[in-house]
Amino acid sequence: MEDITLRIVSEADAETLLDIYAPYVKETAVTFEYEVPSAEEFRSRIRRTLGKYPYLAAEQNGRPVGYAYAGAFHARAAYDWAAEASVYVEKDLRRRGVGRKLYTALEEILKLQNILNLNACIAYPAAEDPYLTRDSAAFHQRLGFRQAGRFHQCGYKFGRWYDMIWMEKMLGPHSSPQPPVRPFPEVQEVAEALLK
Repeated sequence: MEDITLRIVSEADAETLLDIYAPYVKETAVTFEYEVPSAEEFRSRIRRTLGKYPYLAAEQNGRPVGYAYAGAFHARAAYDWAAEASVYVEKDLRRRGVGRKLYTALEEILKLQNILNLNACIAYPAAEDPYLTRDSAAFHQRLGFRQAGRFHQCGYKFGRWYDMIWMEKMLGPHSSPQPPVRPFPEVQEVAEALLK
């Protein structure tokens, strides 16, 4: 989409991004959260993320319409080269390239940080229903992710049990010694130039 631009998120975006996220919480099993977080909690999440990882917004006519970010795959030090990605797009703009544009930029920034493995934790229905389809898994597969694992009936929402799958994508070669991971603030200036 030519009219979509990307930029780094700030804490001031919390309320707008929360407006994008809230329907996923209230109307879908895409996220296993039951309650929409407060704006302050969302600001805190943005702040924590930007301390180490990228957090991007997609804008249309100067208004955020989607966002994507990375986070720790696991807290232990040996997992530093792996990150977990998430993406949310306004309902009316899904399947129009916004998510792909966000993920493509996110991956490029993670490569600058020396992150090698990108993982996605995806709610997955045994059979599609009004709350959850298999669209997210298909989206990730189109972007080069492959399924790495499946947990059965581990999430309960809307009176239904859902599976969860892990999908992974390798962003670069694994070597030894491996260069250390650079926190996002160290690459932010280059990342901002990449987004233009």
